[in-house]
Amino acid sequence: MAAACTRVTHQCRILLKTVSKQGQNSRRLGTSRLTEVGKLVLPKPEAAKYVTGELFLHKVFGYRGVILFPWEARVYDRDAQSQERPPTSGSYAGQEVKSKTHSYYQVLIDSRDSPYIRAQTEAVTFLGNQDNSRSLYAIPGLDYVSHDDILPYHTTEKKPLVHELFDRFLVPTEEGSETQFTMRDTLRAWQDKNHPWLELSDVHKETTENIRVTVIPFYMGSREAQNTHVYWWRYCIRLENLGDEVVQLRERHWRIFSLSGTLETVRGRGVIGQEPLLTKQQSAFQYSSHVSLQAPSGHMWGTFRMERQDGYSFDCKIPPFSLESKEDSSSSTPTNFT
Repeated sequence: MAAACTRVTHQCRILLKTVSKQGQNSRRLGTSRLTEVGKLVLPKPEAAKYVTGELFLHKVFGYRGVILFPWEARVYDRDAQSQERPPTSGSYAGQEVKSKTHSYYQVLIDSRDSPYIRAQTEAVTFLGNQDNSRSLYAIPGLDYVSHDDILPYHTTEKKPLVHELFDRFLVPTEEGSETQFTMRDTLRAWQDKNHPWLELSDVHKETTENIRVTVIPFYMGSREAQNTHVYWWRYCIRLENLGDEVVQLRERHWRIFSLSGTLETVRGRGVIGQEPLLTKQQSAFQYSSHVSLQAPSGHMWGTFRMERQDGYSFDCKIPPFSLESKEDSSSSTPTNFT
């Protein structure tokens, strides 16, 4: 099928299962609607990067998005490592895992799709810098997307994406019958200003019994609190069911090691107040959280307790990842546009 003739119809998979708005207690299915948004084009190979302004559909979550700018990340894939050199002990704990460079992208999410995707749409957070407070604030509708998860498309719409930052960051240009988008100076300035807080450098992956866990950590800065220095990180976690069995996340178990010599254990039900179900139709779930240390670096690792429909439970490994700080600058206060 010729790529230029392939029509893109946007239909969020979760929309088919939303509860009808006709009464809060109703369990009837909501009405879905197919809408043509453009024409699919062939995905680019890894060597050919996507550029600012390119539109895409997310291969896993199904939302419409637009590329803001790329990152080159070091991907530590324990699955690939085990294929190259099977471990004798069944674990890579304490063993070095080699990284490979892979392209990721900072993107905007269409706000019309946000209610129907199983990913937090306020996953990019910053430390506030007012009166040395410890407050956090979030930028809604930002995500980090792997090159492999992008399905690019073209459109003739002048404003194909609904997001409060779309017009501030991008300007449309005509290319034949299609509309393309280029970077405004405001996006370039915003990227330069917020680079320390947005930068994606490391990605960690590991699969246990067909459940793949991907972790991306970010340094957020430090604060003085009660006569001690506190360092903050956020981390984004994506769980994917690569198999056919329905699996539900029941518990989390974290171990957090600080360079100061402390080792903390954290247990709890679910994640961010949820116990997500991973099915073949809705195979992925993504969320973000935060951690603080009284030291400039440390490590985190752990497990998710997963349960199948037949009652079988197993521990899904969360790959170990480093918490590394960067030099703080008093002038690099994060900026937003709210």
